[in-house]
Amino acid sequence: QVHLVESGGGLVQAGGSLRLSCAASGRTFSSYDMSWFRQAPGKEREFVASISWSGGVTFYADSVKGRFTISRNNAKDTVYLQMNSLKPEDTAVYYCAAAKAISTMSRADMMDYWGKGTLVTVSS
Repeated sequence: QVHLVESGGGLVQAGGSLRLSCAASGRTFSSYDMSWFRQAPGKEREFVASISWSGGVTFYADSVKGRFTISRNNAKDTVYLQMNSLKPEDTAVYYCAAAKAISTMSRADMMDYWGKGTLVTVSS
């Protein structure tokens, strides 16, 4: 079992930045690939970014490429999402998720563990 807790969400103006964190506990964090997803009101959950267990491979949704950066610190059992140049359309609840399948980390149905999410609101 892997327990995930997100933090770092909040209210920010368009063009601003936020850094989300996802702290893991339980089974060996460093063996899991990690993803961030988001869900805006009235919309389906969508993939944002993923990172392999070693940190050597990352993927991004086209909508955030060049603005968001995913990283991890296995010594601290934490994955991060640095979000820059935020837009109102980035407003959503952001979730981190864990699995052992880097090739399918963009698929919400393939995730083994989920956090409860942190709300990001970007004002125009």
